[in-house]
Amino acid sequence: MVFPAFSRSLRMLPLAGALLLLAACSSGGGTKPAATPQASQLYGQLDRASKGYETALAQARAGNAQASQQTLNTSLDQLQHASALCPSTPGCDPQRFFAVFDRLLRLKDGNFDFGDDLSAMGNDLPEGSEAGKTGAASLPEAQRSVTLLRGQQLSQLIAMNGPVKAALEMWLTQWRGNLMDAYVNYQFLRYQMWPEYQKQDLPEALLFGIMAKESGGKVHAVSRSGAAGPLQFMYATGLRFGLNTEDGFDSRFDPAESARANAEYMDEQLKAFNNNLEVSLAAYNGGEGRMRRLVGDNTSVSLYDPTIYNQLSQETRDYVPSVLAAAWLFLHPESYNLRFPHVDGAPGNIVLKRPASLTELTVCLGSAAGMQDGWFRTLRNLNPRLDPQASQPAGARIMVPKVLEKPYQARCTDGPWPILANDLHTAVLPIVPSSPPPPPASSPRSSSVSKTRSYVVRRGDTLTSIVNKVGCSSVQEVSEMNELRHHQIKPGQTLKLPTCR
Repeated sequence: MVFPAFSRSLRMLPLAGALLLLAACSSGGGTKPAATPQASQLYGQLDRASKGYETALAQARAGNAQASQQTLNTSLDQLQHASALCPSTPGCDPQRFFAVFDRLLRLKDGNFDFGDDLSAMGNDLPEGSEAGKTGAASLPEAQRSVTLLRGQQLSQLIAMNGPVKAALEMWLTQWRGNLMDAYVNYQFLRYQMWPEYQKQDLPEALLFGIMAKESGGKVHAVSRSGAAGPLQFMYATGLRFGLNTEDGFDSRFDPAESARANAEYMDEQLKAFNNNLEVSLAAYNGGEGRMRRLVGDNTSVSLYDPTIYNQLSQETRDYVPSVLAAAWLFLHPESYNLRFPHVDGAPGNIVLKRPASLTELTVCLGSAAGMQDGWFRTLRNLNPRLDPQASQPAGARIMVPKVLEKPYQARCTDGPWPILANDLHTAVLPIVPSSPPPPPASSPRSSSVSKTRSYVVRRGDTLTSIVNKVGCSSVQEVSEMNELRHHQIKPGQTLKLPTCR
């Protein structure tokens, strides 16, 4: 026998409401005041409630349902009472209550071996299987590692976690356009990216959440820090997971390769942090070394524990709930008055009947298949190795959504549209005479760069790695000095680099 799942869920609701009050009163970090005697008493209640909850779980597993229910009731009453008093108690840190409740949910979701926890995770198990007899602990490790993204459990977390609720509001308001763009971009890339996550038995919602936050599904996105691609790998981390440069192409921009590397990275971090998803996401954003130093041997610690949370950067504090919120909206848009557009992302290809660049194809395809924003982003995403301005020869194969195969034949092989597209693309800009350079000043100001030198690109080089060798320049400066398109380089190419004083 077990204590009823429905009763347990109802008892979670007032507790979630109390913790919502804590969220409104908690600060974003910084130095916390020392605990007063009154706060210390609340912390004592918190500790007793936490131990009582664990005892209730042990009693339930032992088959003592009546004692388990009584212990559970007492512990939840203690936790509800203490959390309600914390905001008005001097020196009480609400973040400690978030951390404890988060850990208790983890105990319930990851190790509870009966009731609604198993039904939420094991719907696809055959009737009478061993998993149905022994509980969630018998499910594959990867399934247990992502219970945060499973139905009721995440609903409970969102109900109590202020940062995730705030992120949900942002995605539904100020970031709504970004969310929609990310969804459309992902649907066309899904056939390349999702299989890589499936291989690691990771949830698709997690992939979407990371991609939505990192790049919005823009394959060629590059951050100021040098992170690149749809999932924003730093160069060194990308190399560790097989993302390198071949023939001048940085494979961080390859959707399938980027998804493979990301899935391998998340699998590695989930194992390192004992399936702690929030901490693993924080490692992806803030650095795995830093998270290992913060967490130490206590891999079950909540990300919202003040000893961890207060040492995170604001970027990482925002990043983790933003990813989880985007993942949750991906799974349950209807619960938030959200409707994603229908996208037919089936893959296809065309063989060019006449030379054309991706920009020319965009012009002649227009709003085919109802794409009001045009097809430029999708064509770029599906053909990351191609310069969108460079004309591709007749006979070249271009990856497109299948819904574009017929429009291409109808619009872009003959008639006025390809002629118009080519005319616009090959337009010659007027030559504007340049002004003569100013005479050198008698006392020139000192500069960190005095002259340039030549550098021959070697296999494996990227613009970021070359700039790092220079030490006094930037990717943008070197790109402009060499008139590079989209920061692309290739082995054997000679670059001009600044010489630093």
